[in-house]
Amino acid sequence: MAVPLVIDTDTAQDDCVALLVGLLDPAADLRAITMVAGNVGFDQQVRNAFMTLNVSGTGAGVPVYLGCRRPLVRPWVSAEDVHGDGSGGLAMDQGGLAPEAEHAVDALVRMAAESPGELSVVAIGPLTNIAAAVVKDPGFAANVKSLFIMGGSNNGRGNITAAAEFNFYVDPEAAKAVFAAGFDITVVPWDPLTLRQAVFGQERLDEIAALDTPLSRFFTRICAATLEFDRRVGIDGTTHPDSLTAAVLLHPELVLRASRYHVDVETAGELTRGYSAMSWGVHGLEPNARVVEEIDAEAFYALVRGVLAGETAPEREITGL
Repeated sequence: MAVPLVIDTDTAQDDCVALLVGLLDPAADLRAITMVAGNVGFDQQVRNAFMTLNVSGTGAGVPVYLGCRRPLVRPWVSAEDVHGDGSGGLAMDQGGLAPEAEHAVDALVRMAAESPGELSVVAIGPLTNIAAAVVKDPGFAANVKSLFIMGGSNNGRGNITAAAEFNFYVDPEAAKAVFAAGFDITVVPWDPLTLRQAVFGQERLDEIAALDTPLSRFFTRICAATLEFDRRVGIDGTTHPDSLTAAVLLHPELVLRASRYHVDVETAGELTRGYSAMSWGVHGLEPNARVVEEIDAEAFYALVRGVLAGETAPEREITGL
């Protein structure tokens, strides 16, 4: 039976791949896409989401809701130095395409309340929308079946500062609130999991390019800027934490090892803003999340490659594809 889910995203590079997994994997029943301020300019993120819907061949079948355009209490921080515009410079006529009128936070609260205990949320951007939904409806966390978060590092290095992973750094107050809210949380961390097991090196990138489908060409273009950045900082390939987060919800067998941790997020530190403190059970703290520690990397790559191998018929032409 397909898994009902919402993907909460700041659509750029691997967020687009995560959307393709949610749209095209038979295990997924993607009910909505909700947008949150993160990787690139908010309006660009929305354009990237609609372009991804188009290349998937699903057209307007999944509604897009616009959420918080800035973090709860801080100015927005961009990752455009990493992702460029998030779509590899691709362009598409978006005339007639429009998001839903309902705010993403209201939509999240409504959908969870309509199907309590059934809907999972995959949060692959800053956690602003999720925290706002908790404030709006104190029952939201209980209504959500599971919350899968791409964020933080498991006592490892960050990717925007030495201490912090980007999603938690952008809105640390939101992240802190979400981990205290009572969700059934699974975390896919940046370090060490992404860096060791969700990197596609040149051989895999060549295999994907050789597929020569609209989806594989889209993948190659949207990942190009991030690949260039990754190589400059010593990562020999493209990183795929967002699509991994969607994949482990849909395919639990991908998870080879996970443990319960107490996760909290630093909001006040001068040098450690957004740092995720993951306590492994020896500090007298009650666990509040399952943290994924090892995945079947070959099976994950095979899943993504399988999605990209599918032939789709985009309704609108994408310039540059």
